[in-house]
Amino acid sequence: MKQLIPVLAACCITGCQTQTKDLSIKEQLNYCSVQVNKALTELRDSDGTYHYQMEPRNILEGQSAWNCRKASAEEWCSGFWPGILWMDYGVTKDEDIRKAAEGYTESLAFLAKQPAFDHDLGFLVINSFLKGYEQTRDEHYKQIALACADTLATLFNPTVGTILSWPRHVKDYGGHNTIMDNMINLELLFWASENGGSPRLKDIAVTHAETTMQNHFREDGSCYHVAVYDTLDGHFIKGVTHQGYADSSMWARGQSWAIYGYTMVYRYTKEQRFLDFAQKVTDIYLKRLKETSNDWVPLWDMDDPRGLEAPKDASAACVVASALLELCYYVNVEKEDIYKRAAIDMLRDLSTPQYQSRDKNVAFLMHSTGHHPAGSEIDASIIYADYYYLEALLRAK
Repeated sequence: MKQLIPVLAACCITGCQTQTKDLSIKEQLNYCSVQVNKALTELRDSDGTYHYQMEPRNILEGQSAWNCRKASAEEWCSGFWPGILWMDYGVTKDEDIRKAAEGYTESLAFLAKQPAFDHDLGFLVINSFLKGYEQTRDEHYKQIALACADTLATLFNPTVGTILSWPRHVKDYGGHNTIMDNMINLELLFWASENGGSPRLKDIAVTHAETTMQNHFREDGSCYHVAVYDTLDGHFIKGVTHQGYADSSMWARGQSWAIYGYTMVYRYTKEQRFLDFAQKVTDIYLKRLKETSNDWVPLWDMDDPRGLEAPKDASAACVVASALLELCYYVNVEKEDIYKRAAIDMLRDLSTPQYQSRDKNVAFLMHSTGHHPAGSEIDASIIYADYYYLEALLRAK
């Protein structure tokens, strides 16, 4: 497996040292470790045991501890907490953290033995088993990840050229649906193709990225949340939203998935077209961020007519910060400086009392937005925000 974080640390060290005068990465990593231990205390029974099948998901306004959901293929966030524990273990080498990471990761092992529920299988496995494999080289973790990559590939439709995101919503959308979030899941296929899996898995991932690049974006580089394709002949029908403000709006987290996703695709392919596109989707995000936000954390949707009265989405800032600390390694010197500075500015704002949970609850961050149109997880602490925040800090270390 590629040792991404150490490589990125080496690539960014000279620039980040001069740009983090008002942001101590060490201090923020220590803060995250404190919060992790507070959370584990809340999750532990009086006899010291954990309910490993119950994975943290969110903390709503006025609450102090994680609301947990049963680890399942239907719960797409189940892998983020194990991933947080593995990253924290990588920093602290605390054996208690490792044991907890092992327990929460193993609760997802069943995924290797059942059909794909939807595209989120990548989120579930990348953030748990691959993070665990990175830390331990446990062959068990590798084999589960390889099996799940094969399962994810069963959702690929060669006529369309993408992985079906939501099998349960084909009738709702009137065709094969692919959501921007799916770009993140391609990493499982790329990784598997380089670690004993079939070369076909990489071919699927590349084809998905190509098709998405052609149909899922507007001329300026902003993305739709959902692309709908004809199930029979594969032609693109329309782009719509599911979690954004409108079909034509820039849903911040959707754009963050595009930035992270195409940066990752370039890492595995080294094809210039994907690097160029990663920069295009990044540049429109940074432009719109400057136009719509009063800091480096975006509104949940940059076209919400309420403007600064609309909720923020710290999770999108975390995803973009992490992506830019990789993307800065691949681009020219001018762009390197722009992306690196932007990422550090994002982390700096996220690390202030305005966004950090601190004594309010056991999460790292507040003010994320999950599914605004459904009225779900608005202005909340959400587990994936914490995951990408910690990942970004490690990449900036």
